[in-house]
Amino acid sequence: MATDKLIITAALTGAETTRADNPNLPLTPEEIAQAAAAACGAGASIIHLHVRDSDGRPTQDIEVFRKTIALIHEKCDCIVQISTGGAVGTPPEERLRPLDLVPEMATLTCGTVNFGDGVFENPPQLIEAFARKMAELGIKPELEVFDVGMVANALRLAKQGLFKEPLYFDFVMGVPGGIPGTIDNLLHLARQIPAGAMWQVAGVGRAELPLAVVAIVAGGHVRVGFEDNIYYSRGVLAESNAQLVARITRIAREVGREVATPAEARQMLGITRGR
Repeated sequence: MATDKLIITAALTGAETTRADNPNLPLTPEEIAQAAAAACGAGASIIHLHVRDSDGRPTQDIEVFRKTIALIHEKCDCIVQISTGGAVGTPPEERLRPLDLVPEMATLTCGTVNFGDGVFENPPQLIEAFARKMAELGIKPELEVFDVGMVANALRLAKQGLFKEPLYFDFVMGVPGGIPGTIDNLLHLARQIPAGAMWQVAGVGRAELPLAVVAIVAGGHVRVGFEDNIYYSRGVLAESNAQLVARITRIAREVGREVATPAEARQMLGITRGR
């Protein structure tokens, strides 16, 4: 049983989910900031941030990120982790641009993966360029893994000294084209990372809750939110991201694992500069 505190990440919006999927999806900077504050109050210490344009489409516009981050910081002390993935097909230079805001964390996808009907392209040179940019700016990378080989890709970059310990992996499981969201696969992924590294799981769709429960008791951490799953239970739409976070907080406490505050999460992750 894990004894360290649980870090919960709230993935509020994503790039694929629409209001047609769930009418409670936050889209504007104001809505996203309000959702972030509610998720933080429910137990999240990291906000995984995608933003949308005025038409609700995914964007990597640095000014939309700037406004949204400022509004989040007005409302709560959560770590803001920006997505450098954007949407499938977003040009690399656009994906990279929000790093100029120097957030505390950002995602670093560690390989190419089929993503539904598209291909999320991350060739080795691009991954390394993103990693070097984050290292130069002192941004903590979340090492996104959609399949087992991506762990090895991340470890090769780690050997180059591009990451500060502890390494923090995010196992994104259940995306069509990526590793299926099974418990056996989660435990296999967890065995691939070195001693001292940390991991979280982001289960997509129906995989979200069972994989989160396993992570809680197995020493991992958890990501939930509308980016990954829009339902609270079978056929019942979730009312908010905070509702999904609150369930994880409750389950963790029921099995004796306390939830990390944003300050505690910063200490665990080795993030030394605040917002």
